[in-house]
Amino acid sequence: MSATSKTLLLSTVVAAVMGLAACAGQTALPSEAGFGANPELLAPRKGLIPTVNIAPAASWSQGATPVAAAGLRVQAFATGLYHPRWLYRLPNGDILVAESNAPPKPEDKKGGLRGWVMGKVMGKAGAGVPSPNRIVLLRDADGDGVAETKTDFLTGLNSPFGMALVGDRLYIANADAVVAFPYQTGQTWIDAAATKIVDLPAGRNHHWTKSLVASPDGSRLYVGVGSNSNVGENGLDEEVDRAAILEIDPATGTRRVYASGLRNPVGMDWNPQSGKLWVAVNERDEIGDDLVPDYMTSVTPGAFYGWPWSYYGQHIDARPPANPAMVARAIRPDYALGAHTASLGLTFGDRATLLPSAWRSGTFVGQHGSWNRSVRSGYKVIFVPFVDGLPAGPPQDVLTGFLNAQGQAQGRPVGVQIDRLGALLVADDVGNAIWRVTAGA
Repeated sequence: MSATSKTLLLSTVVAAVMGLAACAGQTALPSEAGFGANPELLAPRKGLIPTVNIAPAASWSQGATPVAAAGLRVQAFATGLYHPRWLYRLPNGDILVAESNAPPKPEDKKGGLRGWVMGKVMGKAGAGVPSPNRIVLLRDADGDGVAETKTDFLTGLNSPFGMALVGDRLYIANADAVVAFPYQTGQTWIDAAATKIVDLPAGRNHHWTKSLVASPDGSRLYVGVGSNSNVGENGLDEEVDRAAILEIDPATGTRRVYASGLRNPVGMDWNPQSGKLWVAVNERDEIGDDLVPDYMTSVTPGAFYGWPWSYYGQHIDARPPANPAMVARAIRPDYALGAHTASLGLTFGDRATLLPSAWRSGTFVGQHGSWNRSVRSGYKVIFVPFVDGLPAGPPQDVLTGFLNAQGQAQGRPVGVQIDRLGALLVADDVGNAIWRVTAGA
């Protein structure tokens, strides 16, 4: 069979699988049932073919923006970017944007036909572009809410994601290592060579993003490392130091597991009231529209959160080999963020002084959007109010309208950050824009 014939055959298989899979879901609960401290958890429902209902990527029409909640307004802080995923605010107010996507998979770890099909699905969602492998600097010197300066700040990286400045050292979490660069306040590019601090788990990179935060005193770095599979189907030998938050000593390059059983920990921030580290976690797929809710939680050092043997505490997942001892250790997370919402970005709103006061005690969460749910979920930015350092109440929509009337994704929110003036910034990797949210009609 010729290469062309093989490609046509595989394309036909993909179309058939996606057509069948789109009908495979059976949503029994409204999406809001999967939010809060006590989400409703139905029995697992595993079909022969997983539900695939991705929103095809489309561009924003000229002048179009997401829809802001009442009392808020949204404008473009920057456009014309290339797959912007993550945001970091430097002390002088400059915004660093990681333009990034998944690194190439090793030939022997692409996952066969299933991996090929999923690659095509993700490509349809706008996630199939080559990684730009760079960090862009945006500067709004006049404070009008629009970045007038855009420079290539760092290039030649390897699927960069998390960023953290400690003193005059800027740390970058690549897909395979944490590296460091010298930084001087106000510089708009760095041409110095990278210094490797520590290797990170890589290889198959089922989950490739590596988020990064520094401890308040700068003595430790914390890196979120996602699993190399959905529920360990590639073998637990591939999961060493994965599905975990790693604590790194930047002075020595040593690392240890800080917390584990977190399938894909991405957005991390320090709670300004309690001082605890919080994280947004993407949970597992393929056991029903309503399982398993993504969540955010405070991180207890040394704790285990269930993956792959259980979910949302000690609810057993029957797919991996049984491990009662690990299930007994599993801690229940603090707050569910909806099933399959792909909750990625997380930042506390205490610095959001350009938003009404009601939006300043709680977390903003960027929900990239579902693929494994027959009724789409996510595709928006939400706010979860906090009281006394803990979530208190249902989520509130901040930005919606990322899906158009045809069900296409005009944009998909990822990283969220507060700018130097107190506005909320949102990275949109399909819309290739950074949106800025302030008070106003």
